[in-house]
Amino acid sequence: MIVLKAESLSKHYKIGGHRVTALDGVNFTVEKGEFVAIMGPSGSGKSTLLHLLGGLDHPSKGAVTLAGQQLSGLKDKKVTLVRRHNVGFVFQFFNLLPTLSAEENIVLPLIIDGKKKRHYQDRIDGLLDLVGLSDRRHHKPDQLSGGEQQRVAMARALVTEPAIVLADEPTGNLDSKTGKAIMVLLRRSCEQLNQAIVAVTHDPRAAAYSDRVVFLSDGKIVQEIHLEGESSFPENLKMVMDALENLEFEGE
Repeated sequence: MIVLKAESLSKHYKIGGHRVTALDGVNFTVEKGEFVAIMGPSGSGKSTLLHLLGGLDHPSKGAVTLAGQQLSGLKDKKVTLVRRHNVGFVFQFFNLLPTLSAEENIVLPLIIDGKKKRHYQDRIDGLLDLVGLSDRRHHKPDQLSGGEQQRVAMARALVTEPAIVLADEPTGNLDSKTGKAIMVLLRRSCEQLNQAIVAVTHDPRAAAYSDRVVFLSDGKIVQEIHLEGESSFPENLKMVMDALENLEFEGE
């Protein structure tokens, strides 16, 4: 089942009187339970694509269909509701509220949506267990390591059971060991929760945990490769590295 579809997606900006093309006719789909990584050099359009897919920005041309609803043509308030109910976000810098505990940060999207925490306690407990933080649920962000904060951010993104999770450099602010743990958790959520995930990353080791890697250059998709999941990590990593070398991409 397709949960996200981009059709002929383009985005143009005007900078100093000049028109700059960030995306140029991108076609892109994500199916339920699929883990897709997006790679490319700085300025290739990765973050622009992620923002358009999540309804955080409007395309200049083309359309995004999210969980069966086409975002183009909807008023901003309606787009916000579609995004709130269907998209979970994981950012590089965690974006946790410092005065709230780990559990309270996870619950926040439910509260914003007018839901009562007590009705979702089993789900919250399950997510805390999934990310390995059951014993640190009452700790505030400054009492958690960077990796633990990112795990809280992941659980927060999953708590509303969104159609898709969009992750922007989820390992970019972490050491390699912690980054690996985060990618394993994303892989696990994909398999155990049948969760669709799209992750922008510059790190080939992170991309090697995905099912499919989409390579962008100058706002266009120039190549896609299909991987075999975590069980074939060494082979996956070699495929990603070979593709990067062949396309002469440079990490950001």
